[in-house]
Amino acid sequence: STAMEYADYLFGNESEAAAYGKKNGLGEDIKEIAKAVAALPKKDPSRPRTVVFTQGSQSTVVACNGEVTEYAVDPLAKELLVDTNGAGDAFVGGFLSQLIEGKSMEECVKAGHWAARYIIQQSGTQLGKTCDYQA
Repeated sequence: STAMEYADYLFGNESEAAAYGKKNGLGEDIKEIAKAVAALPKKDPSRPRTVVFTQGSQSTVVACNGEVTEYAVDPLAKELLVDTNGAGDAFVGGFLSQLIEGKSMEECVKAGHWAARYIIQQSGTQLGKTCDYQA
């Protein structure tokens, strides 16, 4: 038994997705890899698995129930990009902040993109005193 059997949500980036796809003979198409991972067996089949693969400035891929949706990332001027450390964790935090509020997948990804965009404009993983995210 593996941890994957218990995962309702799986987050990763394009490099992790590609490595998984290569190791498991799934090819190199991020969307197809996401769909295959989402379809892996679960201990509790009452909730489908959702797989979310970020790709930096490229669209975020979400797979669930055999369907794949891409969400565009708003471009950020190169001179505003300071440090990408923590971007993935920030994305997950933003995503989960809306998921626990029962928001749509689009809203979850939007919050994830906002949080990642915020953190890559900081040196290190520094946060401001207040959060100005608008849902």
